[in-house]
Amino acid sequence: MLRINAMSEFKKLHQNAKPLLLANVWDAVSAKCAQEAGYQALGTSSAAIANMLGYEDGEHISFNELAFMVQRIASASLLPLSVDIEAGFSRDPVVIVEHIQQLAELGVVGINIEDSLVDKERMLVETHEFTNLLSIVCAELAKHQIDVFINVRCDTFLLGVDNVIEESIKRAQAYQRAGADGLFFPCITQVDDIEAIIEQASIPVNVMAMPELPAFETLAELGVKRISTGNFAHETMTATLRHHLLTIKEQGSSASLFT
Repeated sequence: MLRINAMSEFKKLHQNAKPLLLANVWDAVSAKCAQEAGYQALGTSSAAIANMLGYEDGEHISFNELAFMVQRIASASLLPLSVDIEAGFSRDPVVIVEHIQQLAELGVVGINIEDSLVDKERMLVETHEFTNLLSIVCAELAKHQIDVFINVRCDTFLLGVDNVIEESIKRAQAYQRAGADGLFFPCITQVDDIEAIIEQASIPVNVMAMPELPAFETLAELGVKRISTGNFAHETMTATLRHHLLTIKEQGSSASLFT
């Protein structure tokens, strides 16, 4: 589907007093549901897409599989679409840029790239190493005139690192200098922590839905510019399906599907 001025629209959505509420989707149906519900933009959930395809999260799917799902999502909605590329599906910045270019050709206007890697467990990449990679990626994108919103996911809170505020601010400042357009801190929930990060950020800050996350009105007052729903809608849908299937089996009837 044709997206007219989608990139410009997407950037403007990060400058409003009211945070952009981003619906994280995983297939064409979820994209259509988000559009019908009145969301202004979509983001993919890497965890939900991986789960849907029978994989664990953490780049266990191939980039080609991701690109196929992105193409189907993009075909189902006219909303601006950002894609979670995890750590880029490569350690080579040139290959990461090629991946981003392929997504841009599908109509994607933004990407999330994260500063952690999953081997047997998820671990942060050293700050200098990730910043260097990010700098090269941003420079190559500019060189090839590939205009996408680079939202960098910083996993300090997700991983519960020591001295989390200091480490987060250090990384945020480095990523800003490297060319990031936005900063994403999944699992940050405390008002004081959010406020401390935003005070040191010159680019939009993104948080993720969590049980302890403050109300959206409070987040707006703190200066948060984007709120992601994460993979939780997919998890809720899966739990509902599991419940219905178990109920049908236990009751010996399909009646519960229609009540």
